[in-house]
Amino acid sequence: MPTPSMEDYIEQIYNLMESKGYARVSDIAEQLAVHPSSVTKMVQKLDKDEYLNYEKYRGFILTPKGKKIGERLVFRHELLEQFLEIIGVDEDKIYEDVEGIEHHLSWHSIDRIGELVQYFKTDKTRIDDLRKMEHEK
Repeated sequence: MPTPSMEDYIEQIYNLMESKGYARVSDIAEQLAVHPSSVTKMVQKLDKDEYLNYEKYRGFILTPKGKKIGERLVFRHELLEQFLEIIGVDEDKIYEDVEGIEHHLSWHSIDRIGELVQYFKTDKTRIDDLRKMEHEK
């Protein structure tokens, strides 16, 4: 399994490739607020661990293994955003909170959160009831 740092890079590479069709070192560095040299080192490590194929001066692409992990990481991130929104976390705090917790939850916990999100989404009155509970405090 990739480390939390590796996950951040894979997730970012996956998002860039999905949105732009490619991911450049400079784009990744900007998104993760790190130096391009740090990105290059991580890209080399991800290549060594077979999450992507890297060719110096040519770029890189995610391997099937890297793409599968990227999809799961994006799913996890989006699911946690939905969960925090449902439970009433302020919108301006959600992204930062997700970044803070996403690497600390097991996939079993993520699956349970997914079931809870589905529970609330299948009947919008449940979200309304939750909001009422917040206001009763």
